[in-house]
Amino acid sequence: MSDDLAERVEDVLAVDAAEFEAQANADAEVLKHELREGTFDNHQSIVGLEYEFYAVSDGRWSASEDDVHALMRVPRRLLGLMGFEKELGLHNAEMTTSPQPLNAHGLRAQESEVRARLDAALDCAAAEGMRLVSDGMWSIPPAGESASEYLTDSVTDGGVRLATNMSNSVRYHAMANGPTAPSSFTLEAPHVSLEADTVMPEALITSIQPHYQVPHAVDLPHFFNYALRIAGPLLALGVNSPFFPADLYDDDVTTAEILDDGWDEHRIAVFESVLNSGDHEKVMFPRDLDTVEDAVDRVVSDSTMVPMSVERGDRFDDAFATLRRKHGTYWRWVRPVFDGASRSSANARIEFRPIAGQPTVRDSVAFQAAFAGLMERLPRQDHPAIAIDWQTAEENFYTAMREGPHGDIYWLDADGNEVSGAELYEDLLVHARDGLRLAGCSKEEANYYLEPLRKRVETGVTPADWKRARVSDVLDDGADFETALRTMQREYVEHQSETLLEGEFADWF
Repeated sequence: MSDDLAERVEDVLAVDAAEFEAQANADAEVLKHELREGTFDNHQSIVGLEYEFYAVSDGRWSASEDDVHALMRVPRRLLGLMGFEKELGLHNAEMTTSPQPLNAHGLRAQESEVRARLDAALDCAAAEGMRLVSDGMWSIPPAGESASEYLTDSVTDGGVRLATNMSNSVRYHAMANGPTAPSSFTLEAPHVSLEADTVMPEALITSIQPHYQVPHAVDLPHFFNYALRIAGPLLALGVNSPFFPADLYDDDVTTAEILDDGWDEHRIAVFESVLNSGDHEKVMFPRDLDTVEDAVDRVVSDSTMVPMSVERGDRFDDAFATLRRKHGTYWRWVRPVFDGASRSSANARIEFRPIAGQPTVRDSVAFQAAFAGLMERLPRQDHPAIAIDWQTAEENFYTAMREGPHGDIYWLDADGNEVSGAELYEDLLVHARDGLRLAGCSKEEANYYLEPLRKRVETGVTPADWKRARVSDVLDDGADFETALRTMQREYVEHQSETLLEGEFADWF
């Protein structure tokens, strides 16, 4: 295969789509056989975390005040030194933790690994005059560029469209060039509309993705359906992307309209609108599952954007490698995953995707712990929340996207009573704590992990609320919207530089 990116994309486009689909179907039968044989069963729950960042200027070498904390491209050699992985944009870096048993030692190991690797990565980045930021969406574009230019700039090489600021992942570039690719990819949100030749507008956003491995694969649907019920309430506590870069807003919009009509978690709208462009429906709140085989069949029936060839090696999951490749563009806000390098490490897990990057490591780990604790407790207790119908769970999710915890989110408590607001979160966090206790954490340890979320409930302040308040304060001092937005974003980065590794979001106010 050629080293030239355009030629590599052309190689992908030459793959026979019908053969790809046929192999994915055959792989699904292999996977379902292994599921029936119990290959994916484990004696304990396992947790892991994917953690995305973007890079900004640390300000030391900025030519002007406008360049301070502006977005920066991460040199590829630096990613290797950090031990991080590339993501969609050149400004991105991603960390994936080593899976650990869900117990007190495993959670400590997760938090310690994130801190240790991030601390080392921050040192590497500082040598280049940059800083990694944990956030839901960036809002200050690179120095000398607009956000629109950065997200839409592309070139055509031999008829292949290539995004200028996208990493050299063939899959990402191929999405804009296949036979089913739309003529353009559209970002839509209140008072924002952006068209691009590629999926690059999705690179506005960053997230954390906790994983929970179920002990018995046949039970995955029961856990999965509970995960759908908690998706709205947990998303509401984690909202962290109320603003776009200033130049992406419509020319005729007023500051008052931006503040009044904007949502708390625009990251959801970015991912859905960009990747659901054209005839594809790739990103959505998924339906309930009835059986574990249904989870496999959904991947098979999902529309294929990029039918890439797959080289099969000696890994256990290479027996269904084409299906795994197709799963790579099967985006759902809660997603089942089946893989494993060996038969003994084969696992069935739930990937929880609603949560934005958080202001501090401790806040991010709090969501990982809460999700794991709720997965440990709610299904085993047959908590009444499972009786919340799917449509209501979906409505909760998009209410949380728009209004955070201040919206009307429906919940059933342990006694089956309808509750909302503080009563909802009292029930949710108590069961998360009890789940962590079941997993072997002491009461003090469980409370430690959940404290950042409890403080958000007590104060009524989410990261999105903090951002809105700071923008409003600067506007009240007479600044225009762009100045207020940049001021807020710089303060966000500066607060984070003091608290990312050792503090928590509640220290900010």
